[in-house]
Amino acid sequence: MTGPKLSPDVAALLERAAQPDFFAWRRAVIRLGGCTNPIHLVGSAALVDTGTGEALAALGGSEPTGMRLLTACGNRRSSVCPACSRLYQADTYQLVRAGLVGGKEVPPSVSRHPRVFATLTAPGFGPVHTRREHSGRVRPCRPRRDVQLCPHGAPLGCTARHASEDACLGEPLCPHCYDYAGAVLWQSCAGLLWHRFGIELRREIARQAGLHRQELAEVVRVSYAKVAEYQRRGLVHFHAVVRLDGPDGPGSLPPSWATTDLLADAVPVAVARVRLRAPGASVVGARDLRFGTQVDVRPVAASEMGERPSSGAVAGYIAKYATKGAESAGAVDGRIRSAREMVLLPVRAHVLRMIATCWWLGGLPAFADLGLRRWAHMLGYGGHFSTKSRRYSTTLGGLRRARADHRAEEQRDTLGLAGHPVAVVGQWRYAGRGYSPEAALLAASVGEGGGPHGA
Repeated sequence: MTGPKLSPDVAALLERAAQPDFFAWRRAVIRLGGCTNPIHLVGSAALVDTGTGEALAALGGSEPTGMRLLTACGNRRSSVCPACSRLYQADTYQLVRAGLVGGKEVPPSVSRHPRVFATLTAPGFGPVHTRREHSGRVRPCRPRRDVQLCPHGAPLGCTARHASEDACLGEPLCPHCYDYAGAVLWQSCAGLLWHRFGIELRREIARQAGLHRQELAEVVRVSYAKVAEYQRRGLVHFHAVVRLDGPDGPGSLPPSWATTDLLADAVPVAVARVRLRAPGASVVGARDLRFGTQVDVRPVAASEMGERPSSGAVAGYIAKYATKGAESAGAVDGRIRSAREMVLLPVRAHVLRMIATCWWLGGLPAFADLGLRRWAHMLGYGGHFSTKSRRYSTTLGGLRRARADHRAEEQRDTLGLAGHPVAVVGQWRYAGRGYSPEAALLAASVGEGGGPHGA
């Protein structure tokens, strides 16, 4: 009797297991923690004594020659690489939390600083279908007592109680009335609007304190960490931790008048003052870009108890959205290279109209500086998804360096070089990306188990 026929991938993995370098190859794949699209580097590296310049040990990859190295892609988006996005999410959580309770070279006294969790939304560019809940009950989408029609004959109300996965959520009630040009222009300038918000916030804090803006900079520093989240209608809104420090950053307390209540009162006032004149008025008409009227500001609690959002909850919320992209609004992962590609895009009608508007405006000289065609797959938003002020806390690069230093220390211990002043000196070049079929099978099993990088 013969056993069940093996799939080609399993057969290839069994054949690879019979080779002498299998365990080194296996460690190289497992070390990536389930990365879906690793980068191949070819070259060499050695541990060198920094005092004498002597090469103490040669380092290599998984090939018999020791010249090929696999490294994780490091992509933050969960739709591209779930394994690397989990690591990015964990790092973002540590970064945000350190700015709230201390740690990672931030003093614990930062937990006594005034700080709020603020959400800044996009304005409306036309009514869209939405899901409304109150006290656990789903309410009608957009109820109206009288039945009115828009100029194009579409009803201006909707009495449906939409399910959470309803395909029409985020779709305009009338796509012909919806201001797609305004939505795309707002999206492309959202990062600049945030910058203007920071300026206005400092002005408002100074006004409430009775200080000139230059005087404020001598006694108070405003720090923040924020993330952009796509709404179902395809526009981003910002979630941010905003904190008041003394003039020397998180290590110094702000003045006694700089309270959480003062900061919470200043945020909505500053949001309402932000204005930005959109480019291309001669093409699409004059527009003043601004944030939406819905502004949510909540003080962040120092402990995990109470009604206020805790430091851990806020850090987890921001980290969650740091790995999301436009695909959460129904857009696509990769850039659009030509107008012909839009015909085959697997997106809903509203998203396709936003992409088409980006492509149309991006081809006009008045909007050349916005790079709208480059960011059409992002529905016009070309800013960073997670950012922070310089003195908020540690950096993602600092967290990665600490992780790399820890691994290097473990490697020195393994080689019997603990205590030696050594450095890794190498020369690598890009040689492709992806897995062979048998490596992909092994990596998938690691990814399902949620194994960390460096396992």
